[in-house]
Amino acid sequence: MSNERLRTQMSTRRVTTLDVATALQVDPKTVERWVATGRVPHQRHRLATAELLGVEETYLWPQLLAGDGNRGSGTSEVVAVYPHRGAVPGELWDRLVDQAQSDVSVLVYSGLFLLDTHPDLPRSLATRAARGMRARFLYGNPDSPTVAWRGEEEGIGENLAARIRLALTYMGPAMGVDGIEIRQHESILYNSLYRFDDELLVNTHVMGSPAPSNPVLHLRRVEGGHLFDHYLRSFERVWVEAAPVERATAS
Repeated sequence: MSNERLRTQMSTRRVTTLDVATALQVDPKTVERWVATGRVPHQRHRLATAELLGVEETYLWPQLLAGDGNRGSGTSEVVAVYPHRGAVPGELWDRLVDQAQSDVSVLVYSGLFLLDTHPDLPRSLATRAARGMRARFLYGNPDSPTVAWRGEEEGIGENLAARIRLALTYMGPAMGVDGIEIRQHESILYNSLYRFDDELLVNTHVMGSPAPSNPVLHLRRVEGGHLFDHYLRSFERVWVEAAPVERATAS
């Protein structure tokens, strides 16, 4: 499993693999392995890397806290916190969207940006579903009072309902495919959820602020963790109450 905290912090600080290798006097391939495989380096290298990147070593390698019970597992789940959705690196979205193989679960009102930036997603999901992947998408019901309220609260009015209808239209190639289910909900969302296998992006919702302007948590499922499954339970609660979408409904 790659070390996304290390990768992200290096990107934020504009520090390259070669920069780290030079500062620590190690082979650049060694640093590449730390990032690509999640390998934990020796303490002296951890401390030097953390100092170079301006963070604590336990931030870059949270598994070091594993002996601290719940605190260790809870901290290990948090890969990164972004101040708003636009700060989430595009390459992270690409990796999650393109590499998920077993489970994709999305809970949104419209989530149109995901389809705008990954227009081949519906067909790609259909291909992977044929190999056994499960994909579930929850969109807001554009005719519901909840969506009308959220549209007004965000300051975009009926445009939210229009964005949902457009997203459903884009998802057309995935509708009716075995392994892919699309439903509509009327729930008030406190978060939008984007689950890709054992990683989860939680886009928080804030009163009076549209989703793109709100913080995003990047979580990874770890043994003994709480946060990842806590958010997934909320997905399941919405899922069981939601209505299946037929192709005719989306058109």
